Amino acid sequence: MKNLVMAAVVMASSAAYAQQQMDAQRAQRCATRLSIAITGKSATSTLLADSNPQASVDQLLLSSDFQDRFARFTNATFNADREPGAVPAEDAPYYLAKYVLQNDKPWSQLFLGQYKVDVASGQAADSTNVVVTQDPNGLGYFRSMPWMLRFAGNELAGIKISTGYRMMNNTIGLQLVASTNAPNADVSQTGRHAAGCTACHFDGWFALDHVASVLSRKVSTTSNGTTTISFGPPPETPQQVFGGITVADDKDVVTALVNSTAFQFRACRLSFMYLYGRPEQTCEGPVFDKCMDAFGQTGKITDAIKAVATDSSYCQ
Repeated sequence: MKNLVMAAVVMASSAAYAQQQMDAQRAQRCATRLSIAITGKSATSTLLADSNPQASVDQLLLSSDFQDRFARFTNATFNADREPGAVPAEDAPYYLAKYVLQNDKPWSQLFLGQYKVDVASGQAADSTNVVVTQDPNGLGYFRSMPWMLRFAGNELAGIKISTGYRMMNNTIGLQLVASTNAPNADVSQTGRHAAGCTACHFDGWFALDHVASVLSRKVSTTSNGTTTISFGPPPETPQQVFGGITVADDKDVVTALVNSTAFQFRACRLSFMYLYGRPEQTCEGPVFDKCMDAFGQTGKITDAIKAVATDSSYCQ
């Protein structure tokens, strides 16, 4: 009988030890996943030894590695075709996103904050010395000249359809594909009224042309063989867009977008893309809702990411 008791004790101890080993291995895998996903670097020995690495997500989100990595991710996601700008200042979302993260500001400041992103005073246009400065006339990075020039588009009358689309893409994740790329297609306003085009340009809730018509107009001036781009008053104002909201300028447009539920949805989809490398799946609805709640309470993208990264499902 004594031997049987001893055997039972040994078996119980072995099972407990095995469980401890499994828990330790699971924690190490979780630590590795969190560190690489959030900072892009291997987990530290301290994090690997932590029995609950998800408790360290706040610390990871405060790191300079995360701030730079997420700013680069944001810029790549916001850029057309994920291509970098021809000069550093054209990648204004990178510099301002990093500034927002470093200063613990709401994500909305990336789009509505009174800032200007441009090369430092006295620097050449292609300088890597790009700075974020306070600007009472600023609108996130949307009024920063290098970004404005990059996405001004080539509409014949100077209507900035490309700018309007990028504003909606960056803030709420709107994705559109041109219905035609025929070389002789009529791209004038008349052509955009044609079947297959008018749904996006005039009839949809996002109505590209209506949005663009309240933005500043692109003006091209050529003198002695040199073309200079400037921006003049909007071609039309006001307009009703986004289901009946009246907008008169670019600030009205961006404010309406940032105040929408779609803006919160975009923030949480960005969080999933950053952590998982893919959009959310249907079965992840409860986690996505948790993210939406967290982001809605503080408006900070770090809280949206934290909601996903600290959920029990992330380290399963």
